[in-house]
Amino acid sequence: MVENKCPMREILKVIGGKWKPLILQELNGDIKRFGAFQRTIPEITKQMLTKSLRELEYEGVVNRKVYAVVPPKVEYSLTDSGKSLIPILEMMAVWGQERIQRKSN
Repeated sequence: MVENKCPMREILKVIGGKWKPLILQELNGDIKRFGAFQRTIPEITKQMLTKSLRELEYEGVVNRKVYAVVPPKVEYSLTDSGKSLIPILEMMAVWGQERIQRKSN
């Protein structure tokens, strides 16, 4: 198989999809637990949130810290690689805001 080195495909592999940019935005400068995501992104199902967090962890942009307590406590935060995505997400948000404004005129 030929290795594809397309930069756009690489970033879409990491942050592509409906929910991953929102999850990363929620983690910007913060540590969150699973329930906090459910409150701030209520449209996402538990199954999709779990899947997305696992994929982001696999790609090395989200850190998952498990505490050995009962009930289990798990916290999510951005890795350095994840933090490097924030300027990209912020530019996407600016573009989205401009689009909203154009559409409302």
